[in-house]
Amino acid sequence: MKVIVDDKIPYIRGHVERMAGEVIYLPGSEIGPEDVRDADALLVRTRTRCDRRLLENSRVRFIATATIGYDHLDTRYLDEAGIRWTNCPGCNAASVGQYVRNALFEAERAGLVRLAEATVGIIGCGHVGTAVGRALRPYVSRIVANDPLLAAHADFPLSDLETVRRECDIITLHTPLTTDGPHPTFHLIDREFLQSIGKRPLLINAARGGVVDECALREALDEGGIRQAVIDTWEGEPDIDRELLKRVFIGTPHIAGYSADGKANATRMTLEALARFVAADGEASATPDIRPTEAPDSRTGLRYSPSEDSERLKENPAGFEFQRGNYPLRRE
Repeated sequence: MKVIVDDKIPYIRGHVERMAGEVIYLPGSEIGPEDVRDADALLVRTRTRCDRRLLENSRVRFIATATIGYDHLDTRYLDEAGIRWTNCPGCNAASVGQYVRNALFEAERAGLVRLAEATVGIIGCGHVGTAVGRALRPYVSRIVANDPLLAAHADFPLSDLETVRRECDIITLHTPLTTDGPHPTFHLIDREFLQSIGKRPLLINAARGGVVDECALREALDEGGIRQAVIDTWEGEPDIDRELLKRVFIGTPHIAGYSADGKANATRMTLEALARFVAADGEASATPDIRPTEAPDSRTGLRYSPSEDSERLKENPAGFEFQRGNYPLRRE
């Protein structure tokens, strides 16, 4: 069996080789039709668009993305072509929780919010939104959640979007990016939304870039409609809006979920999925022992500062992809 692997998936080398006769590591953005033509499986991240253009006339029958998000997978085509696919739901939820919590600590030190008095609105309350809420709960006054796919939530009261717009001092986004269905999220935060908010909130996007209309966000920042913004996910990555980057309080290169712990979880889940595909009886082999190395104290737990990552990106926005692919070690 031949497997193509994104060479930026951490901790994976040596493990795939136990299941496949041939393993080739390539930069995710450079994986092309010729590379996959005689491959049986792909292990990718968000930089590989898995669609008809890439996969038609190949022998690929399995794709695992070592990420929560899967908008880079054309799932309709994959299903039609009989190609099994899987993602890693919840793998980096705690990492995003750490990022949002610590970014808000910095916002409080800068005088932008008073957490003990703040109402936080979480839009999208799946694995990640729930982890964010749990990370924030000891520090804020109130949490409300909006998720039209949920009838109830065990941790937080569910509210409509209008309540979030009207009552929240902080709004944090944790939805997938969808363009169809009953609840599309593309440009969910648009000009109309931003012009009708009640309390000049601080806006956080650690979901997907297209969930926010960045032109409208830039206008809202310039006109004072919102207090400030923390942006980790951007439209058009890696070619991001540099004017918006200059304007936001914290802007980072899509690394909110990039703790070593979250990466290890994703790699483990990816390997387990590959093992199930390989095994004739559908049973996975033993869980691989993946242990992240220790990070410096300054990049661990409550001490991690998203502003350090923001400063690097603001100094060199053209280095977005390099900074993401060579992210300094961080532990939860």
